[in-house]
Amino acid sequence: MKTSSSSLYKAFGLNVFSEISFPELPVVNMAENKADVIITFKELNEVWETYSSPDDAFFISSKFILFNLPKVGIFLIEKGKEIFVSPFKGVQEDQLRLYLLGTCMGAVLMQRGILPLHGSALEINGKAYAIVGDSGAGKSTTASALLKKGYRLISDDVIPVTLTEDNIPMVVPAYPQQKLWQESLNEFGMDSSSYRPVVDRETKFAVPVHSQFAGEPLPLAGIFELVIIEKEQVDIRPIEQLERLHMLYYHTYRNFFLKPAGLIGWHFKTCAAMVNKLELFQLQRPKTRFTADELTAFILSSINKEVIV
Repeated sequence: MKTSSSSLYKAFGLNVFSEISFPELPVVNMAENKADVIITFKELNEVWETYSSPDDAFFISSKFILFNLPKVGIFLIEKGKEIFVSPFKGVQEDQLRLYLLGTCMGAVLMQRGILPLHGSALEINGKAYAIVGDSGAGKSTTASALLKKGYRLISDDVIPVTLTEDNIPMVVPAYPQQKLWQESLNEFGMDSSSYRPVVDRETKFAVPVHSQFAGEPLPLAGIFELVIIEKEQVDIRPIEQLERLHMLYYHTYRNFFLKPAGLIGWHFKTCAAMVNKLELFQLQRPKTRFTADELTAFILSSINKEVIV
C-alpha cells in the first residue's frame, strides 16, 4: 500500500507515530517528543490463523487484541503501545484510519488504564461534560448544537477519561474533528460538499473543528445519556444509585473487550471511584423530529442548576 512518510501526531493525549497519514490529527515535532504509540504495517495472516476461530472476528486476551475486518485488514494491538495493521488488497487509507482511530485506539486506551466512553465531550463553563448513547441517538448532533452556542469540543466518538491521584475524573482531548450525518448538516444549514465523507458511511461527514477545540484536559463534571423514546416531548431524569455503574459500563467503548482482556476489575474500580463525583442524567428524545436545540437547553439548564418547567 502506498502511504506518505511517517509522522508523529497528537491524539487522545498520546503522541502517535504512524506509517499511515492522519490528516485529521495535529502534527507533533519528532525532534522534541517521544512516541507513546506506534502504528506500523505488518503481515498478520499467520497470526490470525493461529488465534482466530471460524465464527469470531476478534481474538481478545490480556496480552493483545486481534481483529479481522473483511475487505479492510487485520489489526493487532499490544500493551497499549503498538498497533500493527495488515491491509487487504484494494483497501483505502480512509478505511484504515476509521478503525485505527476508533476500535484500535479504544483498545490502546483500555490497555493503558484509560477509560474510553462512547460519545462526545464538550467544555462548558470550564469543565467537561459527556454526551453518551447508542449509535444514532444523536450524540454528535447534540454536541454540534452546543458548538454553535460557542462551547468547545474535547472529543467525538471515543472519550478518554483518566483519574487523578485524588480520583478526580479528567477528560483528555481526542482530536479536532466531528462526524455528522447529512440530516444534521441540513438542519444546521451546513453544505456537505465542504466536508469529506466518512468511508463506508456515504451520508456521514468529517467536520473539522480546529477553532473550537479544547486542547487541555478538563475535569469531567457530568454525563448525559441520550435515549430515543416513543413519546413526542423531550424529557430528562437523574440517574441514581447502582444504575450509574451500569450506565458507565454500557457506554464504555467496545465494552466486550473488558472480560477477555482481564480488565473487568480495573473497570469496576475506575467507575466506582468516579461515579459519585459526577452528575448523571438521562435525556429522552423522540425519533420523529429534530430536537438538538431542545436537548441543549435541557443540558445547559441542568448544568446551571436551573429548574425546567
